[in-house]
Amino acid sequence: MEQESIGLGGFVSAVWDGILWVLTNIGLAFYDFFYAVSHPGLWLDWSNKEAISRFVYYGGSVEFFFVVFTTFLIITAFGIWKNGFLWAVVRGLEGFANTAGRFFAWAGLIMVIQQTIIVVMQRIFTRPDIVLGFGIPIGFDVSWWSEELKLYNAIIVCMCVTYTFVQGGHVRVDLVYAAVSHRVQRIIDMVGSLIFMMPLATITWMYGWFFLWRHLIVPKPSASDQLDRMLMKSRALRWNVETIGFSANGFTAYFLFKILLVAFAGMVFIHACCFFWRSYLEWKEGPDSAGRFVDRDTLGEGEEAYEGAH
Repeated sequence: MEQESIGLGGFVSAVWDGILWVLTNIGLAFYDFFYAVSHPGLWLDWSNKEAISRFVYYGGSVEFFFVVFTTFLIITAFGIWKNGFLWAVVRGLEGFANTAGRFFAWAGLIMVIQQTIIVVMQRIFTRPDIVLGFGIPIGFDVSWWSEELKLYNAIIVCMCVTYTFVQGGHVRVDLVYAAVSHRVQRIIDMVGSLIFMMPLATITWMYGWFFLWRHLIVPKPSASDQLDRMLMKSRALRWNVETIGFSANGFTAYFLFKILLVAFAGMVFIHACCFFWRSYLEWKEGPDSAGRFVDRDTLGEGEEAYEGAH
């Protein structure tokens, strides 16, 4: 019985320590944000090696996470008080997602055109390389252009993910969701954005951030490095951008995929916040607010039967 009491006391103490740690970091987030904004040279002056190290460290740090998280809390609190403000934020973020998606979706057309050129050059002209441009042309082996097609596919997946979410294009399996009321659906959406979308985006960002920078600079940074160690390593810092392909003449800019991974995680996290706020507003305002202000693409008048099939 005494051991159970000690165990329970230790658990309560650990929980309390965790709560204090979170509250402390939320409080420090205000200082961290205003200090970073008022001293941009410390992390944006990339002519200084220490500034690069600070940028790398803080981009995947606890401090940066709590600045973002605190911003989410502030917008949420103010939005609960002023629903009109929260609707404006939702419309702005969904507009950003739609704009990004509609722009980067053109990568699909570029991919098709480039694949057609590759086939024509190989099968008709039997050329081993493709040269594009005027004046100072860009020329690479055909295998380079063929492997580069994967980049366009990655652009569509990473940069159009939130656009597809806004458009309702993601596949979802409704075992319970479709059978419950409007308000219960919105609660499910809010909980899902908090316990699935945000944590997954955060983990992906943490992995992708250091994965990216380990292929851009040396000495290679580590997620376990503290700031003082990063600054010490900055003395020997130099750019070492990855240019190694999977084949002898293959695509050599695979670091672009790592940039896309980070961009993907950032966009998913931002839209997780947006989806939470929309779900809250639709929960509060009732069924009539469902889909309010959503800017969905359409095939045009008379084509409604075909929409949603693509």
